[in-house]
Amino acid sequence: MFWTAWAVLIVATGLSAAASFLSYAKGRRASIRTWITLVAAVLALASLVLGLVGHAVHESESVPAVLSISLSVLFALAFGGPFTELVFTMASRAPKPPAKEKSDPSPLRGGLWIGLLERAAIVGTLWAGWPEGTAVVLAVKGLGRFAELKNHQAAEQFILGTFASGLVAAGAYGLGLLLS
Repeated sequence: MFWTAWAVLIVATGLSAAASFLSYAKGRRASIRTWITLVAAVLALASLVLGLVGHAVHESESVPAVLSISLSVLFALAFGGPFTELVFTMASRAPKPPAKEKSDPSPLRGGLWIGLLERAAIVGTLWAGWPEGTAVVLAVKGLGRFAELKNHQAAEQFILGTFASGLVAAGAYGLGLLLS
């Protein structure tokens, strides 16, 4: 059961990486990306359930820490972007006043790279046994974006992106810890 959970998480990571390559897709490719992201999320949840069942059955399998850490960081990096974009898409479907043209760029530039670094830093601080580091990461991110947050659309995108990214990073750490 334990190794099945690992295999499922590896497949979820691979699908997440595939979804990452469809970044900013439009039309049919965006729909495919959404489905790949949802399948990866279901597989990650299945890995969680299999890992919990494995622990309940008292399987005493052990994986080297470097593998647990590597896979959890890779999953956080690969799944975080597609998941955050899915959250943005779901949030944009809510009724709102007429906004800018669709061709207008995002009010927050560099979000892809900031998100990758944020997730890597959060997972890293958690694996290092320093959960307070998460607060430092989020504070630095907030200070860096402070001037841009006067725009309500930018503030909303900042909050949604930060929560989605932090959730994925913490979840990836938890999966890695469970399967280690």
